[in-house]
Amino acid sequence: MANFYLDNKDLQIQFDHPLMERIVALRERDFSEKELYDYAPENSEDALDSYRRVMELAGEVCGEVIAANAEGVDREGPHHTGDRVEYASGTKENLRAMQAAGLDGMSLPRQYGGLNLPLTASIMTNEMIARGDAGFQNVWGLQDCAETLREFGSEEQKEEYLKRTVAGETWSMALTEPDAGSDLGAVTLKATWDEERNTWLLNGVKRFITNGDGDLSLVLARTEAGTSDARGLSMFVYDKKSGGVKVRRIEHKLGIVGSPTCELVYTDAPAELVGVRRMGLIKYVMSLMNAARLGIGAQSVGTCEAAYREALKYAHERQQFGKPIIEFTAVSELLNEMQAKTQAVRALLYETARYVEIYKQLDALSKDRKLEPEERQEMKHYSRLADAYTPMVKLFASEYANSVAYDAIQILGGSGFMKDYPAERIYRDARIMSIYEGTSQLQVVAAINSVTKGVYAEQIARLGEETFSEEMQPIANRLKAQNEKFNAMLAHVESIEEQTPGFKELHARRLVETAGHLLMGLLLASEATRHAEIYTTSARIFCRLAEGKISEAYARVMSATADDVALYRTQQ
Repeated sequence: MANFYLDNKDLQIQFDHPLMERIVALRERDFSEKELYDYAPENSEDALDSYRRVMELAGEVCGEVIAANAEGVDREGPHHTGDRVEYASGTKENLRAMQAAGLDGMSLPRQYGGLNLPLTASIMTNEMIARGDAGFQNVWGLQDCAETLREFGSEEQKEEYLKRTVAGETWSMALTEPDAGSDLGAVTLKATWDEERNTWLLNGVKRFITNGDGDLSLVLARTEAGTSDARGLSMFVYDKKSGGVKVRRIEHKLGIVGSPTCELVYTDAPAELVGVRRMGLIKYVMSLMNAARLGIGAQSVGTCEAAYREALKYAHERQQFGKPIIEFTAVSELLNEMQAKTQAVRALLYETARYVEIYKQLDALSKDRKLEPEERQEMKHYSRLADAYTPMVKLFASEYANSVAYDAIQILGGSGFMKDYPAERIYRDARIMSIYEGTSQLQVVAAINSVTKGVYAEQIARLGEETFSEEMQPIANRLKAQNEKFNAMLAHVESIEEQTPGFKELHARRLVETAGHLLMGLLLASEATRHAEIYTTSARIFCRLAEGKISEAYARVMSATADDVALYRTQQ
């Protein structure tokens, strides 16, 4: 039987990370719920064992059901019936399987019926689902919306909607509009208070809404008349049972076909305000988007894994000139680089998830009691790291999903171009990942401040000071030598930026990607020190990849002049 957890040692070791002890302690609040719920753990060892058991179950569902349905879902797609969406038959089966396995709302608190699993576990589940079918990850993974409601909603809202999430109801987040994509401050959907009905009513149009006809949705709408920026926006929770929303159409997409992307028309649709007015975009959506970007990171890593495994399987089976093509160096080199990229960005993904988890748990704890001074410092530290790592992992994971899927097609050759093989679907699915939930260019904009403020430099230095195995120490030394180029590039950019504004923006991606290559290389070297049998080859190969990419960026930046700003702004 296929099990996407048990066949992947990369995933299994994530619960062995030293930070997991701290995460369990924060999640379980001194194991105070063991007397209330028979499935609550009694100690740290019990908790970690529980996480692994749930992941085994999730891995089985992903391998046996979701992956098996992927091709059928891609062919059938969702249907637009009247004003509603009807999922493909395979999608319906996937949802039933996840519900039957008790995996819905897995990270929600036990008081609402959830399993109270850590972010590491939910990210892992998203990755395994995406390995089976990236489109379905967009349907199930939007449970992040429930986490946002848990953080900012009222007790009544949490009691109602979180329990329904655990019962299997689906979510969507209705943010974008025809004239408000990346610029969400331009949202115009109106929310007005109706005294007679004692409710908010939504009117307007939303576009490109993933799983738009979900049972529940978080909606960004304008509550403040006369405003035209982010300060006039609020967030609402909308229940499909209330009516007032019609699906105008389902978009016909290149990939992730099983996930219905909808245009929605709101006509006096009743909705409940989440939190307070005017904080919809400034606070609530930013939190939601950060969670979504981490989810797309998981989706992208799962796509990398799927593409790599398809290529590896084919390379072993396909015979040319009397031998399997994997025996040709050109093929084996490409496969090893695909694996190295996948393992490197996975290391970055789970490092990010742990940082976000600790910050979020301390923030939740601060609402129950006053934090101790050292806890406040810890929360500040991990909040800073979460802000830095989240755009980095979204950038690299989505770009690697595209490149690894591309290379898979190359290894399969003409067969990969045919719909007879999953590689073709995986390739189409990957393309959106560097676009939605913030394009790669926007991730660079979000990450560049962590370059100039020294956050990445601090992390590179910290990782470089770790104790490495005898085999990995030379790898770490080579990466630390590349760090000198990073520092020189940054100094060069900043010196010209002082006189020529826009120079830093021109080279921001090269700076961010250089920091990312150093971080991932050192993370892999660290992992190879603890688990040599899994990571040694990938650490050595990724180091070579990083050196090449950093040298290329270094040459480009150090030869650049102030005149380049005008050159690249020239209209074609």
